[in-house]
Amino acid sequence: MKHWWPALLFAVSILFASEALALQKEEGIVRIPSHHSVDETVDKLKTILQSKGVTLFALVDHSGEAEKVGMKMPPTKLLIFGNPKGGTPVMVAAPSVAIDLPLKALVSEDAAGKVWVSHNSPEYLQQRHSVPEDLIKNIAVVGALVAKAVE
Repeated sequence: MKHWWPALLFAVSILFASEALALQKEEGIVRIPSHHSVDETVDKLKTILQSKGVTLFALVDHSGEAEKVGMKMPPTKLLIFGNPKGGTPVMVAAPSVAIDLPLKALVSEDAAGKVWVSHNSPEYLQQRHSVPEDLIKNIAVVGALVAKAVE
């Protein structure tokens, strides 16, 4: 009768460990609510990027592409942007960061109709790729750009 306790404790520890891993997958993502629709937020962010001389490399309309194949998803758009003068030194110092650069901002609407802008935390990228402290400012600009877009 006492033999089931070790199995139960093992199962519970596996459950907690898998829950911790699921939480870690969410770490490093900053989500900010927007006061605008997805399209308005995207337009504001594009205008801000242009005014700051930041290159918009791509705009991926996930929901638009889903619609093209007969599927439906809430409005979801991904902006991929950056400035080679800022990003290149970061990639030279920490080459693996190139998998996360250029910077990205995901503008999406949740099931309740609330719009969010999500981006990688610069501190997360720094830790993940061992970006030198003096170069973190080169990628930290994403927070300020997104903050202006959601106002």
